[in-house]
Amino acid sequence: MRSVRDLDVAGKRVFVRVDFNVPLKDGTVTDATRIDAALPTIRHLLDRGAKVILASHLGRPKGQRKPEYSLQPVAEALARRLGKPVTLAPDCVGNATEQLVACMQPGDVVLLENLRFHPQEEKNDPDFAEQLARLAEVYVNDAFGAAHRAHASTEGMVRHFPVKAAGLLLAREVEILGKLLSSPEKPFVAVLGGAKVSDKIGVIEHLLGRVDTILIGGAMAYTFLKAQGKSVGRSLVEEDRLELARDTLSRAAASGVAMHLPVDHVVADRAEAGAATRIVTAEAVPADMLGVDIGPETAERYAAEIGRARTVLWNGPMGIFEIDAFARGTMRIAEALAASTGTTVVGGGDSVAALARAGKLERITHVSTGGGASLEFLEGKVLPGVRALELP
Repeated sequence: MRSVRDLDVAGKRVFVRVDFNVPLKDGTVTDATRIDAALPTIRHLLDRGAKVILASHLGRPKGQRKPEYSLQPVAEALARRLGKPVTLAPDCVGNATEQLVACMQPGDVVLLENLRFHPQEEKNDPDFAEQLARLAEVYVNDAFGAAHRAHASTEGMVRHFPVKAAGLLLAREVEILGKLLSSPEKPFVAVLGGAKVSDKIGVIEHLLGRVDTILIGGAMAYTFLKAQGKSVGRSLVEEDRLELARDTLSRAAASGVAMHLPVDHVVADRAEAGAATRIVTAEAVPADMLGVDIGPETAERYAAEIGRARTVLWNGPMGIFEIDAFARGTMRIAEALAASTGTTVVGGGDSVAALARAGKLERITHVSTGGGASLEFLEGKVLPGVRALELP
């Protein structure tokens, strides 16, 4: 891929696909992390005299124009950060938008209205893609979080551009995640949590042979533990994945990968704040209780493994961390990653939220902006938005 740094953009209209799918409350952006992540690419283009046309989706308006999904609050937040006006186009396509873009001067910024107000965006409709492409002379994709979707703005329109490139954010994501798969510094430890084995099994399989150690937490651990014949009480289990879990444990052992499961748990009588809790060993989960977090001994064992690692990947919490009484395991992992002297990579909204809550985001080498995209990349899948940028 070309980088945006390789382009001559002076005086040219540059279409930049960004990921401004940010949370809103009462018409205000409540978390501008994704806006901030795109600023280096936007500023780079402005500094070089480009006319910058930004495009993003927001929420799931399901192909309808819904005011609550307008990008107006995003335009306002972006303008404050850039210290200059950001014009919100009336739509992402159409005569009015084309006329607005035609009048742009170098240094101007136009934000197109929500791409998903049109059902043709997600359908990757060729006519819609061509309409988007008419707006600009150069295409840049900086939306790694949407790169696993073959949509009109990420894949279909790109074929209309002889000049295309990756933005600084997308290029860094591909570089860092690519290095995890191709040449990680050893020992390489993966910490995987979350609710379902089925969500992470592709990552586990692709990491076998690349990673030295896998630390399993979250509800997905109980599917593995039950597959080993252990009692898990009322813990969440994917019954239809038990054979897959047994097979994965066998293949990990055959690959020389140390796959660790919790040795103790925090269990509760219900998955709610105020629940009665206790700490039990992995062999003694009461039949009427469910696991809600890794126990303290597991947390310390996992922290020690992270401390010995030169590369660490973390995706998925160790428990129901949104509830304080069930958050200690996840917070201990966050602390261990922050203390690591190796390369640390974190993906997935819950893991990032846990790091933010622990005040440790600044201590991480790379925080991925694409939950689904990073998982698919680590599974070895080709991302349509990345493939579209590849040079012939």
